[in-house]
Amino acid sequence: MIGMIKRILDVSGKYKGRIYGAMVLSFFKGMLMKVPAIATFLIVSAFIDGKLSKKACVYAAIALVGSVAVQALFQNIADRLQSAAGYMIFADMRMKLGEHLRRMPMGFFTEGNIGRISSVLSTDMVFIEENCMAVLADMMSYLFSQIIMIVFMFFFDWRLGSASLAVTCCMMLLGRGMIKSDLSHSKERQDAAETQTEAVLDFTEGIGIIKTYNLLGEKSKELTDSFEHNCKVNLEFEEEHAPWARGVNMIYAAGTVLVLALSSFLYFKGAMPLNYYIGMLLFLFDLFVPIKTFYDQEARLTVMSACMDRIEALFAENELDDSGTQTLTDSIAPEIEYKNVTFAYDKKDVLKDVSFKADKGTMTALVGPSGGGKSTIASLLARFWDIQSGEILLRGTDIRNIPLATLMDNISMVFQRVYLFQDTVYNNIALGRPDASREEIIEAAKKARCYDFIMELPDGFDTVIGEGGASLSGGQAQRLSIARCILKDSPIVILDEATASVDADNESYIQQAISELCKGKTLLVIAHRLNTIVGADNIMVIKDGKIGESGSHDSLMQKGGIYHSMVTKRAVSTGWRN
Repeated sequence: MIGMIKRILDVSGKYKGRIYGAMVLSFFKGMLMKVPAIATFLIVSAFIDGKLSKKACVYAAIALVGSVAVQALFQNIADRLQSAAGYMIFADMRMKLGEHLRRMPMGFFTEGNIGRISSVLSTDMVFIEENCMAVLADMMSYLFSQIIMIVFMFFFDWRLGSASLAVTCCMMLLGRGMIKSDLSHSKERQDAAETQTEAVLDFTEGIGIIKTYNLLGEKSKELTDSFEHNCKVNLEFEEEHAPWARGVNMIYAAGTVLVLALSSFLYFKGAMPLNYYIGMLLFLFDLFVPIKTFYDQEARLTVMSACMDRIEALFAENELDDSGTQTLTDSIAPEIEYKNVTFAYDKKDVLKDVSFKADKGTMTALVGPSGGGKSTIASLLARFWDIQSGEILLRGTDIRNIPLATLMDNISMVFQRVYLFQDTVYNNIALGRPDASREEIIEAAKKARCYDFIMELPDGFDTVIGEGGASLSGGQAQRLSIARCILKDSPIVILDEATASVDADNESYIQQAISELCKGKTLLVIAHRLNTIVGADNIMVIKDGKIGESGSHDSLMQKGGIYHSMVTKRAVSTGWRN
């Protein structure tokens, strides 16, 4: 238990002093709670000895009132210190987690970890700050209070002290078993919460598809099953915990009866004076309360330990190395160069010995069957992942030797799937360059052909759009994302054909916006439509993780290879029409 408390102290950082201060105050508060019993003992002893005076009664009354007032003050300050510290600690931890996630490879987010991240943020951290931090100082106070209660018993009689110590040791032995049992089930409890979070996210994100295919019953059953499993695991946790808790309560009751019987025996045998006997009775029903209360709170700490395991495991995930220090300068080297690049997701090779060059101001198009590796090639340039072997060079410099911030300053990306934040139109565009002036943002919107529809919105640029751009059409959201990239004005543009999934009315606007975006840029285009790449300087056909063939449109058509076959077979299909 001490180890569990130490774990939270280890992550407290600059707030550790607040928690220590709360522990000290809680300890003194615990001592002051014994003042009424001590004052009563002294008054009764004076009465029995015939030495009771009005002055002594007044002093006792003052001590009682004063102890209650100081207890309330100490409790208030301790609560402010420890509870506020908990929220501050985890506010900082959430910021650190955000920084950590920002440096994670994209593969981490595509491997089913979104539910895990959400669960850590919304379940594990919340549980600790709301359920554990408020009792942390009190837990230590209970331990100290129990020690002092045993010392009091030794003061009355060494046999009472020995009996009290023995009962406390029995409660601690049983409590040790309780902790082991609860720890073994706490991980399962939190894992079930994570599974439930993942199920809720999957259901809400896919609700459109679920309704379209009339799968509400089936998918609702999956969601219901996750709730039922979570309920079952929590009930099992309580069922496993309950016998241990009953055992502690039984020892508490038996120990109280034992000390009462022993003290009565000593009194009637004349081995204990009356005032001591009365004093012992005053302390008796508080004798084992600290250790009992300590173990009443134990389940919180064991769940906290499982929460900390999950939090620490998330922080332990490897980040992309960002130790590069080289700067980018103008060079005669190609703007982009892949040298013998090999990349694998887990153990499955996706790219195998890929090599190509793209000079400044040129357009390189990636075409080929789905799953061939086109998007992976583009993503690797932005270091969404790191390659297993080979080099990716930017103006002759390995991108792993360039600071990530510098690398991303030089790359803009436009994908089919656009994400806009629940914020104003203005702020969504300003993400491209936060220090841009309002005039520059308006100019970017005009170039992206979205100024007119923005001005038709209720509050123009200050209109708050739904999360993910839900309140806009797909074409409108796409043009806003292009405006963001135009504002950023990076020399390299990665373009995952932005018109592949929009209607004809929006397509012409988006093509105009893309033309503005691409002026004077080096383009890496993942192509879905033939009319967007016929003028490319280099077209590469990506198949099975390799470059099957490359060249201009005319040269590849004359060659009569893979590209010619794809164009011929799909000339009338949606993805390859002129």
